[in-house]
Amino acid sequence: MKALLLATALLAAAPLAANSPTSEQIAVMDGVSDFFDALSDDDKTALARQMVPEGMIFVHDRRTPDAPRLAMVPVARHLENWLKSPADVAEIMHIEAVLVDGDMAQAWGPYYFTVAGELSHCGVNSLSMVKREGRWLVANTSFTMEAPEACAAKVADVNSHFEVEP
Repeated sequence: MKALLLATALLAAAPLAANSPTSEQIAVMDGVSDFFDALSDDDKTALARQMVPEGMIFVHDRRTPDAPRLAMVPVARHLENWLKSPADVAEIMHIEAVLVDGDMAQAWGPYYFTVAGELSHCGVNSLSMVKREGRWLVANTSFTMEAPEACAAKVADVNSHFEVEP
């Protein structure tokens, strides 16, 4: 999965500089990949090693279009709740843009989220990354959530950047 995400991210980052991505952009993409690997790990404590506990998560929930809502969740609380989350989750993201300035970075792109292989929701991720002790970690994140019935185009877009195994 990490290699797949990195390959996709490398292709996506090329338009940023009209050349190959910088070594720091690649390092940020590795940090994003580590985050998603931890998210899908059976060890529910793995996610805590990829996030800054003082950070915030902003959820732009649009699953009910007539009643969108914004939830703000401290990362520390999210990590506590994550310990009780279901097994067999995966989030697939196509990184469209990576911006880096010193120890601060931003990764942006569409994603979809599955539970036990079933589509749960989709949207766009905006991951604020910080470099701590030589590693890129998720500090803050904002993401949209669309209902599964509204996800066909987003899932197709994300998957179009990956080689799908038969």
